[in-house]
Amino acid sequence: MAAGGQRRTQAAGSARRTYAAGTRRAVAKRGNGGQRSRFSAVRILLVALMVVAGVKLVQVQWFEAPSLSAAAERQRTLTIDIPAQRGSIVDRDGNKLAFSVETRTLSVNLKALHKSMDDYAKKNPQKGRNFETEVTGAARYIAAKLPNLTTEPEQLALLHKPQSFTYLVHDVEPSVAADIVKKYPWISVEKRAKREYPGDTLASNIVGLANWRMDDPEVSKHNLHGVIGLEKTRDGALAGTPGREIVNTQNGNDNLYLPGTEHVLQSAVAGSDLELTLDSDVQYELQRQLSDYVAQSNAKGGQAVIMDAKTGEVYGLADAKTFNPNDPATLQDELLNDRPVTTPYEPGSVNKVVTATAAIDSGIASPTSTLQVPGSIKIADRTVHDAWVHGTQTFTTTGVFAKSSNVGTLELAQQIGPDRYLDTLKKFGIGQKTGIGLPGESAGFVPPRNQWSASTFGNLPIGQGLSMTVLQMAGMYQAIANDGLRVPPRIVKAEKKPDGTVVPEPAPKPEQVVSPQTAKTVRDMLRAVMQNAKSPNAGTAPSAALEGYQISGKTGTGQQIDPRTKAYSQSLANITFAGILPADQPRFVVGIRLDAPDTTLPAGHSAGPLFHSIASYLAQRYQIPVSGAASPVVPLVLP
Repeated sequence: MAAGGQRRTQAAGSARRTYAAGTRRAVAKRGNGGQRSRFSAVRILLVALMVVAGVKLVQVQWFEAPSLSAAAERQRTLTIDIPAQRGSIVDRDGNKLAFSVETRTLSVNLKALHKSMDDYAKKNPQKGRNFETEVTGAARYIAAKLPNLTTEPEQLALLHKPQSFTYLVHDVEPSVAADIVKKYPWISVEKRAKREYPGDTLASNIVGLANWRMDDPEVSKHNLHGVIGLEKTRDGALAGTPGREIVNTQNGNDNLYLPGTEHVLQSAVAGSDLELTLDSDVQYELQRQLSDYVAQSNAKGGQAVIMDAKTGEVYGLADAKTFNPNDPATLQDELLNDRPVTTPYEPGSVNKVVTATAAIDSGIASPTSTLQVPGSIKIADRTVHDAWVHGTQTFTTTGVFAKSSNVGTLELAQQIGPDRYLDTLKKFGIGQKTGIGLPGESAGFVPPRNQWSASTFGNLPIGQGLSMTVLQMAGMYQAIANDGLRVPPRIVKAEKKPDGTVVPEPAPKPEQVVSPQTAKTVRDMLRAVMQNAKSPNAGTAPSAALEGYQISGKTGTGQQIDPRTKAYSQSLANITFAGILPADQPRFVVGIRLDAPDTTLPAGHSAGPLFHSIASYLAQRYQIPVSGAASPVVPLVLP
């Protein structure tokens, strides 16, 4: 039993082993061989992949390199400048006097074009396409696209220049330029801008001129820049700051940008707009009337200014000789000069307002006080006469200035004294720049006190021996109109920043020349200049009067220096007028100068009629209320 039970136990134990030991070793041997086979297969696969990659590398390096290089050439990045938008110049109501439009300039690398077309002709002789056929077609196409900018002969001449590079045409509209470059990809295009002046000659002597400048070695500064006028003096504010961007180009052509690939590195900052005190309608009318009157009087030229009597703001500033910034043919030195601020002259009797003011302010005279006025007076070695022959007469102080007596003025000046007179003259701003901010402004000339000769004080009070601009002349009367407070003229009202912020121009510093009462007294006295009464109580400019309004003003005839004799001429003169509209409630001051008119003509003898016409226009345009009463008729010369 024991023996039998033992065998069953072993049998039961043997039941868990299902194969013999030899069989187990054989299976183990077969299992190790399969693993080695799998490793070998992986190694073979890796080798195969490396062979394929090597073949591909060889293919890329040796067979596909040119095409891949060409593809890279067809699409590459380019860093370009972003021109800043130049600010506009506008009048007081926002009407544009100058603004910018985006344009393109076309150019060509002639050297590269010759080579590429020569190579093409050699490789494709059957095509009949070569340099000559290419540029002939391009010249014809460009001329047809841009009939107002160029002609076919002009383009052919440019395309046959011996240089390696040439510009073809400027100021091309962007869409037209794109059409041209699409048809002739070898034409290069540059982003530019053009300045537009919608009024042509309107305010051109003030606004000036800006054009595309490339004289700066720094390419980023190639942009519209001012050459003359406010375009030049305020260039820093108008020009803005250029930006930079990266773009992708196509087909190896730096002119073909891929849309949507632009990446701005630095944004361009637009320039500020410049708001002027000018009223463009007033400016137009002033230019028109002045030019017509200069022609009627056969004058060599003329200047005029209209100022706000209270603020000194310039509403109009005109020169009979001016230029059209849109017409290069008019860009001549004689026309570019802004004479109302750059060209002083001897004003004549309009300067007598200084003597009148000093005499009233010092108490030496009153409007009705009298003095005996002979027909002439001796000052040192000079004898000064009145403009008309008369014996000794009794003049009122008002009459001295209303009839423009040189002798009476010098009699009053001698009582005032040279030092007090000179001090008053300087308070009126004569001999000093006004600071209006226009280029080339002249301070005029007043001889230094220590250089006066014995006869100097016989010239200055009657407006000879000193000089001033028409702007300075009007400034004296602005002080009288503004109760003795002289406010230096200004023509820029504000800057408008790109973000819309308006920065007003700093207000000029005013100066109290005389008391308000003195200014009113002088203003009232000068109403008699327009007095139309029987002789001898008529003023010198009844033609300047304006019905319904009291007018204060003064005529002037300043002798010019004869260029041949270097002495005062008997025929060449500055005919001047300065007036206040209206005298009782001053709103505007007008200054006029005619340069050497024919004084034998009605228009050449006086600028009073021109003042009348300008004042009439201003009264209507601004609906100025009429005066409460007419100017009183006062005695000028007593029996």
